[in-house]
Amino acid sequence: MEDRSSSRRNRPKLVVFAGLPGTGKSTLAELLAKERNAVWLRVDTIEASLVKAGIPRSFETGLAAYVAACDLARDHLRLPRDTIVDAVNGVEPARRMWRDLAHECGADRYVIELFCSDPEEHRRRVESRRSATPPLPPPTWHEALEREYAPWTEPILSIDGLHPAEENLGRIEAYLAGRGRRGGQAKKP
Repeated sequence: MEDRSSSRRNRPKLVVFAGLPGTGKSTLAELLAKERNAVWLRVDTIEASLVKAGIPRSFETGLAAYVAACDLARDHLRLPRDTIVDAVNGVEPARRMWRDLAHECGADRYVIELFCSDPEEHRRRVESRRSATPPLPPPTWHEALEREYAPWTEPILSIDGLHPAEENLGRIEAYLAGRGRRGGQAKKP
């Protein structure tokens, strides 16, 4: 018979990255996926695929990209494979979707919110971006600022994208190992 601590260690991790465009989500999500040999699901990539297939970009294509990411994450979590979701995740329905998925799949869920503490640097990053997901254009600064983004109401790890990626990756690894609630890194609003 397997003990509870052993079964807990073998549960897949669902790591949800959140934050406005230009804060460094994709950079850290990709680095973490490489380091952990985890699945990386980027909602922008899925939406770009829908547009490439001839579906006009709309609210519905954005929603479909989240739904597709959720369905793909479910498949990987059931294997079980650690899965990293990279999206704005700015509203409660998206956040609830990941909570429900983790519960359904018996996965441990971790939320990592990226922000940029320097508004001028954040603007520079947004305005200098090239699209990593053609044919989707990168958002404008105005679009990034106008993006709906509600405050979190649960414990999360909040990361300033201005810090070096290696430093932030260390914070994320500590959080995933259960040590991230020390040192003021994890926050509960």
